[in-house]
Amino acid sequence: MVEHWSPKPGAGSSSLSTRARINNMSRIVEIWKETTDELTNKVTWPTWEELRSSTTIVVIASILFAIVILLIDKAFGGIMDILYSFLEV
Repeated sequence: MVEHWSPKPGAGSSSLSTRARINNMSRIVEIWKETTDELTNKVTWPTWEELRSSTTIVVIASILFAIVILLIDKAFGGIMDILYSFLEV
């Protein structure tokens, strides 16, 4: 199949590129409808109690990890200070 181009700019045509844009747009609309349907009808959302409980666990775990990383950083910093003090002599 040969694609024909109009010599006039802005002239309407049924070229392959125009049809492809229409097909792409209808596909985007279809994907959007499927996505909203899945989010509203098929997804099981947590209750407020489950959400609060999970959030609390994540916050506590994040604080504990931060403290562990801080302690490791301080320990390595102390070790490096001791090593550098021996090298300066």
